[in-house]
Amino acid sequence: MGEGGGWAAMRERRLAEPGAAEAYEAARLAFELGRSVRELRERRGWSQTQLATASEMTQSAVARFEAGGTVPTLVVLERLATALEVSLKVGFEPRDAAT
Repeated sequence: MGEGGGWAAMRERRLAEPGAAEAYEAARLAFELGRSVRELRERRGWSQTQLATASEMTQSAVARFEAGGTVPTLVVLERLATALEVSLKVGFEPRDAAT
């Protein structure tokens, strides 16, 4: 089977490649944003279609967003926030110091 070390070793090798950590972080943020929107939508009792209509998007765009499949623009985030009647807060915070 070749050199191994298992999944953890392969993950570490991949994350050490140029640009991999940034891509991983972008994917994590997209997933977290999608999860937050899905939770807000479900609390309202809305379907993806209802959110899509309220935010002037398509149902498939909402589905991709909620799955973390897209990195949204600020315009899309503002549309979703307006439709869900929440405030959009975008900012910068200091990172936690490494221990």
